[in-house]
Amino acid sequence: MSKLNTNSNAYIFIYSTVLVVIVAFLLAFIFQILKPLQDENVELDRQKQVLYSLNIRNLDGQEAKAKYEEVVKEENDINGRKVYQCDVDGEQVLVASLKGMGLWGGISGYLALKGDGTVYGAYFNHESETAGLGAEIKDSQSWQEKFIGKRIFGDDGSVVLSVVKNVTDPSTQVDCVTGATLTSNGVDAMLKECLSGLPALNAQSNIIVNY
Repeated sequence: MSKLNTNSNAYIFIYSTVLVVIVAFLLAFIFQILKPLQDENVELDRQKQVLYSLNIRNLDGQEAKAKYEEVVKEENDINGRKVYQCDVDGEQVLVASLKGMGLWGGISGYLALKGDGTVYGAYFNHESETAGLGAEIKDSQSWQEKFIGKRIFGDDGSVVLSVVKNVTDPSTQVDCVTGATLTSNGVDAMLKECLSGLPALNAQSNIIVNY
């Protein structure tokens, strides 16, 4: 019986191929095992972000799930946009999902609206912004709270809620994040784009916002 030549090209090729197949199989197996947990974590993160926009924070996983089921009465997916009908301590609040572009990547968030067309609460997120600067749209709760009480729509139905460098109308404008003008501009553009179709969404989902 001839001895196996472990230095031959054929042996190296076969060995590498078998090893790659085994590793790929193991990775696929682990991915399938972990996917339900990953999906659950993604869903929990989404629920927490909706709650953050309703000024409900500092809840652990189980508390957040229970609170979400309590306050979110209906979810609607209209024209590719998520809207949520909520009841917070007897007050009807509409939460609209937001998505746009920041300086280095995507930004997103949720804006909660009261029936009078003012902001109930806000939460913003980002994929990759500079820590201490653009990342403040997510990390600074105090900045997010600046949106509370701002008027969203003008008399003609246009979106007047804005993020600006110099505030001239405190009823509709929020100071941009210091040192992050471009990210702040991205938030402003996201608000304009995502909220401009809100009256149409209201008509389709039986949600009434008096702006």
